[in-house]
Amino acid sequence: MKSKVIVATTINGEELEFLCEPRQSLLEVLRDVLGLTGAKEGCNNGNCGACNVLLDGVLVNSCLVLGVEAEGRTVETVEGMASGGQLHPLQQKFLEHAALQCGICTPGFLLAAKSLLDHNPDPTEAEVRHWLAGNLCRCTGYDKIVRAVLDAADTV
Repeated sequence: MKSKVIVATTINGEELEFLCEPRQSLLEVLRDVLGLTGAKEGCNNGNCGACNVLLDGVLVNSCLVLGVEAEGRTVETVEGMASGGQLHPLQQKFLEHAALQCGICTPGFLLAAKSLLDHNPDPTEAEVRHWLAGNLCRCTGYDKIVRAVLDAADTV
């Protein structure tokens, strides 16, 4: 019998507790336990960025973090970006610039871009491209994503 652990954390501003197995990844907990399906499983080895979340304000691949590591910490997912029915400026700019296609990578790109703008509100194109290098997309040519982030930087 597998023993489960109680984890107390804050996710998207809400304090909550969940039960998980010690070996479960944060990605598995978010999707399968908490129903937060924004973070996607792309590679499950930290190479694609589809599962990006912010853990205490730091961009992480949730497939490489254990759910129990969220104990006492703050997690932000793509579901927490919009506020009061209003899209985050990055979400709005992704729509305006058509910076998405199938959508698998989009949440990860949005969290990576948010992390960048939180650290550097006025990045150069080279800085945006460097910061987003950990995110892979098979549908777009990245240019629309970079343009959306640069445009959002003017409004954030």
